Amino acid sequence: MFTIRHTMSTAAPIACPSCRQSMEAHHFGAADGQRLTLDLCFACQGIWFDPQENTRLAPAAVLQLFELLHERRGEQHRPLAQRLDCPRCSQPLERGYDLAQGGRYVAYRCAGRHGRFATFGAFMVEKGFVRHLSRLEIEALAARVDSIACTACGGSVDIRRDHACPWCRSALSLLDPQAVDRALARFGQSALDRARRAAEARSPGNLADALIALERHRAREERARQRERLERSSDEFDLLAAGIELVWSWLRR
Repeated sequence: MFTIRHTMSTAAPIACPSCRQSMEAHHFGAADGQRLTLDLCFACQGIWFDPQENTRLAPAAVLQLFELLHERRGEQHRPLAQRLDCPRCSQPLERGYDLAQGGRYVAYRCAGRHGRFATFGAFMVEKGFVRHLSRLEIEALAARVDSIACTACGGSVDIRRDHACPWCRSALSLLDPQAVDRALARFGQSALDRARRAAEARSPGNLADALIALERHRAREERARQRERLERSSDEFDLLAAGIELVWSWLRR
């Protein structure tokens, strides 16, 4: 199993652009061999990038980020605020759309060029660690759940009616081992050999069943930690969390 090799920063924390609470600063390896600091808010599932940091993250550091997200998967999540403020100058961040290898995603930028804020899902889309769900996979999921959270922007999608996000118009996408492997290979490093060997052909129905089972397991763990009794039918299906769980379950084989 992979072990986390990053360290937490001792520098003064910055405020999350959404909830205004202190973000956690974690050090990761950069593509140039140096170290860079990413500021993460697990409650809002967001990352603050100082200028150019989002392009400098080393491929191997992605596995460290996966492990960190998996470790913190049971924590309670908050929706993003209507207004997001730059942690450097306190001015409102500007919402915009970018198009990358993984598709369309939402990013929030500081007009003063102090940096950008992105959700965990948007970061995965930007780096190409997702693939679009096929029509058959969407239909298989729609037969099992009512709504999902868009991986690119976090918006609620009625999967029975919409086959794209009504908020950001992104195609419905999934984080999975093959997509991660292909993305890392494009960056010049294939760090998921075990996942590739473990990959097997899955029908849309089988994939949907696997995602549902993983998300239900995660939801049970979260409810146990919070000591709350929630009905599964009233929860929104978290496609990003299920995808992280799917990748991690293959990584540890």
